[in-house]
Amino acid sequence: MYTVGELLRQWRHRRRISQLDLAIAADVSARHVSLVETGKSNPSADMILRLADQLEVPLRERNRLLLAAGFAPRYAERPLAGDALSAAWDAVERVLRAHEPYPALVIDRRWNIVMTNRALGPFLADVAPDLLRPPINMLRLGLDPRGLAPRIVNLAEMRVVLRTRIARQLATAPDPELTALYEELLAPGSEDAGHPIEPEVVIPMIFNFGGRELRLFSTTTTFGTPMDITLDEVAIESYYPEDAESAAYFKNLVLA
Repeated sequence: MYTVGELLRQWRHRRRISQLDLAIAADVSARHVSLVETGKSNPSADMILRLADQLEVPLRERNRLLLAAGFAPRYAERPLAGDALSAAWDAVERVLRAHEPYPALVIDRRWNIVMTNRALGPFLADVAPDLLRPPINMLRLGLDPRGLAPRIVNLAEMRVVLRTRIARQLATAPDPELTALYEELLAPGSEDAGHPIEPEVVIPMIFNFGGRELRLFSTTTTFGTPMDITLDEVAIESYYPEDAESAAYFKNLVLA
């Protein structure tokens, strides 16, 4: 088991921040940061959270830091559909419904689908039933040959986009289950050769659906300054038509 100092040092190295830079950002001395990391000084809970805030440590891992130092966790993890987060649940539902007739969904840190709007329904019509058993994983749904993969015209490009995104996510917040999923579904292969992705360019996902091509791009929305682990780890994926033909398809879509 790691000490709180060792864990903080790991996060500092992960963020590629020097002790001096961290100390300046947290308004403490570099010597104090060094003493904490080496275990020669026992930090208070407030100091741990101050350093964690500057290191952008996820809330789940902040609890781990506190426990390693002998303190009680500060952040609860409550179900999004539970009473405690009912206001957040209602807000997310409104966002998803307002985005119709275009698809939108909520995913957790492991890309499991938490909630969708009705516009996603038609895309799931031909998906293998076992892929739709909860928890439905968005990566598996999109990349499995029995899922949406046969409908995605630019699948190789999308694999590269997802690989880059998941790699960045894992660098920010390591997770063994997501790592296993990445290695299973997104390990680089020969089929990805010749599909470079230019940085800062929006790459549309192109679907062959209903005898036509639908071109969609997506945006990701997260909660600002969440104080609950669940809210810290969920994101809303919203899809928009890239052209008039794709927009017309969705505007004519009848949602049950």
